[in-house]
This record gives sequence, C-alpha cells and structure tokens, in this order.
Amino acid sequence: MTAAGTLGVRPLRASLIRRLKADYFSTPLNALVSLACLAAIVAIVVPLVRWAVINADFAGTTRADCTGGGACWVFVKARFGQFMYGFYPPSERWRVNLAALLMIGATALSFWPGLPRRALTVPLLWAGLLVVAAWLLAGGAGLPRVETRQWGGLMLTVFLSVYAGALAVPLGILLALGRQSELPVIRLVATIFIEFWRGVPIITVIFLASLLLPLVMPAGWDIDRLIRALVGLAFVIAAYMAEAVRGGLQAVPKGQWEAASAQGLGYWQTTGLIVLPQALRISMPAMTNEFIALVKNTSLVSIVSIFDLLGIAQASLADPAWVGMNMEAYAFAGTVYWLICFGLSRWSRHLETSRKTTH
Repeated sequence: MTAAGTLGVRPLRASLIRRLKADYFSTPLNALVSLACLAAIVAIVVPLVRWAVINADFAGTTRADCTGGGACWVFVKARFGQFMYGFYPPSERWRVNLAALLMIGATALSFWPGLPRRALTVPLLWAGLLVVAAWLLAGGAGLPRVETRQWGGLMLTVFLSVYAGALAVPLGILLALGRQSELPVIRLVATIFIEFWRGVPIITVIFLASLLLPLVMPAGWDIDRLIRALVGLAFVIAAYMAEAVRGGLQAVPKGQWEAASAQGLGYWQTTGLIVLPQALRISMPAMTNEFIALVKNTSLVSIVSIFDLLGIAQASLADPAWVGMNMEAYAFAGTVYWLICFGLSRWSRHLETSRKTTH
C-alpha cells in the first residue's frame, strides 16, 4: 500500500473506532449490553453456519449422499421442481416461466421514467398482464388445461399474492373513500365491511370460503376453491388497506380541498388529481406492510389442501425417502419468504427515498 493509501486508511479506522465507542461502549452499561448481544449472536450464528454450510451436503441425488452431519440440501435439490411449481406438468412449466418474465417486464415498465401517460398506461398494462398470465397458467384457447389442483409451490404463492393484491388495493382505496364520504349510507356500508373483515381471523375466512361457501351456493354453481381462497384473502387485506389509505387521506391538509374547490374542481377531480396521489404517497409504508402480510398469509391456504410453497414443503416430508428433513424443508421455505418480504421492504424504502428527492 502506498503512503497516501496508508494515510487514507488511518483516519477511516480512527473514525470507525470512535463511532463504535460512542454507539456501543460509551458507558459501562452500554458496553455490557453490547458484549452480551455479541455473545448471543455468536452463540446462534456459529452453530447455524456450521449446520447450513460447513457440514452441509449439496451434491448427490438421494438421502444416502447426505453424510456430512449437517443440512441435507440434496433434499431441496431433488424436490426443487415441486417447491417452485407444485404438481404443474413439467412439459407445461414454460408457461409459468413466461408469466413470471412478463410480470418482471411489467414491473420494470411501470417504474420506467419515460413511460408515456403513466396514470393510464400502468393500470392498463397490469390489467392486460393479469388476464394473459391467468390464461397462460390455466390454459384454454389453444393451450392445454391445467387444473388449479395441480398448481402449487412458489408459483402459487406469487399467484395468490399478486391477484389478491390486485383486488385488495383498488377495493381498499374505494372503501377508504367510502368511509370518508359525507353520504351516511355509503359511510355506513364501508365501515361495516371494514370492521367485519378486520375482526375475522384470516384462517377462518379461508376455511369458510373454501368449505362452507359451496353449501350455500345455488345448485349448479361451482366456484374453484383457489378462487374462493383468493377472494377471501383479498377482502381481509382490502379492509386493512382501507385503514392505511384512510390515514393518508386524513393526513392531507384540508387546504388542498379548499384550494381545489376555489379552482372550481369537483369531488372526483379533486380526489383523483390532488388528494389521492398525496394520500397514497403517505400511505405507502403502511400499504407495503399489508402486502408483506398478504405474502406471508398465503401460507394459510394449506389448511384447505392448497399446496403453496409451505404446503409443498410439508407434503414433501411425507415421502418415505426423505422422512426427517423437517429443518431443511422449513429453512428453505422460510428463506424464500424472507427474501420476498425483505425485497418488498427495500423496494418500498427506495420509493419513499426517491419521491422525497423528487418532491
């Protein structure tokens, strides 16, 4: 290292040491708590790394190849197709991959700065994507039909999250506007809907929608159980979304309404062009939290024999060839859920930062 490089490293090292002292060792009590936390982290992380990486087995095809004494990731490797696609026919999995690529492309276009007429283009883009993706996954109109009972794994978790979210967000916005309405009937209906669905456990909603709803439907009416579970999830999340958006609406200064009224704008123009965009920007962190909760709550559909990622992980443990791989199955599923939720959290934080910069 050159002399200039050495001189540059020394101030950086001194600054780091000063920061550590100020933040973690400023008092004897802070030092004791910091050392205790460090000891706890080491006690947890070291055995975990030893089990998951150092002593783990990655190569092979059968349980006999797991001889290291650590995690048997061979199990995940052997079951990877089911973890991703469930029981979707292998010859048709290209349709799932294409739907995923279209979704990634639509997401990228939605945040492209040069997208013309964004307010109109983005909703139309996603509406078209949802229709095309549903056709690709279910089949028909030239593609072989794939029954929803064959869907599963990560693809089903993403499907439930995206489609339930696509229903919950606009419904939640309408409910929030309804609860803020000056018309008593609309306000009462919105309030009853929100309070009812917020007061019922999601697992009960899924159970009732999937098992009891067919009993009260007219003869000849048969709604797919996956759709029933999806709508149940969407209604519950919409109720929570509505409260998040309502908080944003209340945070918008009343002067915005008064200024719009002075300009001659009507209710819908004021709401759509001035108030709602500000309210949604304020509500973004809370809405992201609800969407993260939706992603995790999709695992509850396993109680009605819909095999999402967690359901497939549990079902795979019934294979006699892989009995006892509970830790590997749940560790893999939990890691995938964490990556999705962490990614959503960071994406939301990025949106907040970028909008603060541009406004």
